[in-house]
Amino acid sequence: MTDDDRSTHSGEIGPTERLAMNRTGSFDWDLDTGTIDVDEAGLLVFGLESDGFDGRPATLIQRLDEEERTRLGQVIRHAITSGETSYSAHFQTEDEDGAPQWTHVQARILRTPDGMAHRIVGIVRDTTTEVAHSEFVLDLEKRREVQTSIVERTTHALSRAVTVDDVTAAMTGPGGLARLGADGLALGLVENGSLNIIALSGESLDALNDFRSRRLDRGLPLAETVLSGRPRFVPSFPTIGRDFPVLAPYVERLRFKSACYLPLVAQARSLGGMALFYRRRSAFNADERNLLLGLAAIVAQSLQRAILFDEERELATGLQETMLPRRIPAISGGEIAVRYHAAWSGRQVGGDWYDVIALPRSRVGIVVGDVQGHDTHAAAIMGQLRIALRAYAGEGHAPSTVLARASRFLAELDTNRFATCTYAQVDLGTGTVRAVRAGHLGPLIRHTDGRVGQPKLRGGLPLGLATVFGEEEFPETRLDLVPGETLVLCTDGLVEQPGSDIQSGLEALSSAMSSGPPQAEALADHLSEQLWERWGAGDDVALLVLRRSPDPGTPRAPRIHQYIHQADPQGLSDARAAVGQALRDWNMAEMADDAELLTGELLVNVLLHTEGGAVLTLEVLPEPVRRVRLSVQDRSSAWPRRRTPGEAATSGRGLMLLDALASRWGVEPRGEGKAVWCEIGPVHAEVAPGTSARG
Repeated sequence: MTDDDRSTHSGEIGPTERLAMNRTGSFDWDLDTGTIDVDEAGLLVFGLESDGFDGRPATLIQRLDEEERTRLGQVIRHAITSGETSYSAHFQTEDEDGAPQWTHVQARILRTPDGMAHRIVGIVRDTTTEVAHSEFVLDLEKRREVQTSIVERTTHALSRAVTVDDVTAAMTGPGGLARLGADGLALGLVENGSLNIIALSGESLDALNDFRSRRLDRGLPLAETVLSGRPRFVPSFPTIGRDFPVLAPYVERLRFKSACYLPLVAQARSLGGMALFYRRRSAFNADERNLLLGLAAIVAQSLQRAILFDEERELATGLQETMLPRRIPAISGGEIAVRYHAAWSGRQVGGDWYDVIALPRSRVGIVVGDVQGHDTHAAAIMGQLRIALRAYAGEGHAPSTVLARASRFLAELDTNRFATCTYAQVDLGTGTVRAVRAGHLGPLIRHTDGRVGQPKLRGGLPLGLATVFGEEEFPETRLDLVPGETLVLCTDGLVEQPGSDIQSGLEALSSAMSSGPPQAEALADHLSEQLWERWGAGDDVALLVLRRSPDPGTPRAPRIHQYIHQADPQGLSDARAAVGQALRDWNMAEMADDAELLTGELLVNVLLHTEGGAVLTLEVLPEPVRRVRLSVQDRSSAWPRRRTPGEAATSGRGLMLLDALASRWGVEPRGEGKAVWCEIGPVHAEVAPGTSARG
């Protein structure tokens, strides 16, 4: 019996067993202190003695070359930062004689309750004898890392794709080919018996533009793959021209070494095919083929979701479009532009709507509204409500009555939905606007000088709710549009900026209106670009822009109009300044001071003694007698009365100033109200009835 045999039978460890045991060791790495405890067997694996080890990880791996240290460090850092609980790695060292030695480490990461790594425990093994060819192992690991990276990056990129366009962008955009590990890509979808190439990416692949849309037959490799459902791997790409003669003239132009053609199948449905082209690869081993089939499955699933989304989106938007007016009637005295932007969320369409209604006596009704909810039911209710409101308005009812009847109609539908809207009757001949709102945003008005106002409209409850609660009161508010002014109605999707309140959105809308072009169509485009497209497509948007035609005037008889709201004290000062500046611009500075003073007097009378705002008109009457005419229009039927103020009186001198400064002045009836006018300059023409003159 040998010494080894005796040792074994006596229970002692012989030299052979001791050598085997010494090839596996353990370690305990404290990440908080940065020290590592390695047993004697583990130190031997690293070629260290226990007496010469200082407990530092850097000392443990000092025999590794820089590339191996970097690779090992990357494996460990990735495992720690990605939240993994373990890692495994092979790395190469050299023994004392300089011979290559392979070491395998397997470790478990211990974490605190909050997920922070604080210890790593594991084992190290000398696996040199287990690996016949160390280069093969290294190459194997590298290939697997590449394969894992391809799958992870492609899956991540496609997980954010919603539409078919998103899928193609993820595969053909920046980094798309690198994620796939290929040099070229062709992606085709089956549609109505044809194979349509929806994406081509890669140098020289534009040569395949001739095959963008072809009947689905076996004349092309991608079509054959789709029809057979089997992949085709081509390690020598030049041979493809022999098997498919139609491609022969293109093979030299493509200059690829190899290619693979993969069917795209999801839930037993053939969606199309994908071709990947390579400039350096000349073989496809079993692992690589499995990887490519896995990639095809990922792409097919993404395309299936995207196709379904696009189909649902087309169905939903088609329903929406049928519910909205097909055309906008032509109007006299102004211009109207409408825009509708649908939210980008599949079937989650909204009930926003707009309408323009021709009314008796050359008036026009405009409405913008929103039915509660974001689904096809909301869109269907919107269509019914729009038609009902249009019918009530067309019958000639007052705006308050129109909304009361629309509220009753919605309540009787018994849908448990409500709707908000703003409705206005507009007479573009006089500029009179009678507006009502039901729980909706009020209109904004852009004045001729670019300022934007938000008139205060008293409102009622949303349609439907107003009837349920028995409060079908929708008070009217009268507004006045002077020539050249613009009225804007919209739904809240245009002003709901993510992360901000609606007032901030209204301020942004006001700013965009002020800076935009004056024409209705151009302004509607400007608002869409500045707001809806900038903030995203999270909600539907209905937008209506109505502009009263500007007064053309003439170079010899310039004219300006301005509306002064009763609740805007700054408007009085702005109007006086505008009159003075206009006269100076027209080379009539000698009349500016008197005109500013009379403007103030006329406007103060309106703002103090009536219940609404005023429309100021300044014009220069043409030759032969060049003079200035001021006119202030209001809604009151009471004419001004001449009074004799006492010495201490603070009012009552307005008409005295008119007598003193104006060449003549007078009062004229204007629809529901009146206009007080005056002229500054030389007296010319006879005094008309109902006027006063001096001089």
